[in-house]
Amino acid sequence: MKAPLELTLKSPEDTADIAARMGGALQTGDTILLEGVIGGGKTHFARALIQSVLAAPEDVPSPTFTLVQVYETQIGEVWHSDLYRLTSMEEVEELGLVEAFDTGICLIEWPEKLGPLMPQSALLIRFSADPGDQDTRHLVLSWSDPKWNAKLEMIQ
Repeated sequence: MKAPLELTLKSPEDTADIAARMGGALQTGDTILLEGVIGGGKTHFARALIQSVLAAPEDVPSPTFTLVQVYETQIGEVWHSDLYRLTSMEEVEELGLVEAFDTGICLIEWPEKLGPLMPQSALLIRFSADPGDQDTRHLVLSWSDPKWNAKLEMIQ
């Protein structure tokens, strides 16, 4: 495993820029797990990434209540999921996420709800807010699958 990559992003625009650059490197079978507190920047990151790979601009709402939003993009199907309200692994399976890990690109908020269904090849991004600056976010990216080494070179 490569040492975690730590990033400090000073503004929402910096977060959107990193997300867009990462979006350009994704392909079918890639999963990004977005971990952090409410208001930590997970949805902003996911929204910016999705908008960067859409052929035409469209609204990208938070999937807090729908649980999953699926987008047809220039790089394939992108699944954006917010698992915060789930209470069991069966609910994860009912959403079709397990299949989407292989057939699409997945952005998963609250990934701890996946339990043993969490894909081992995923990239984990931990978001934390800076207590001294409401716009600054600290990200820690970690992974074990070597495919992420090359995909993340463009943001280092």
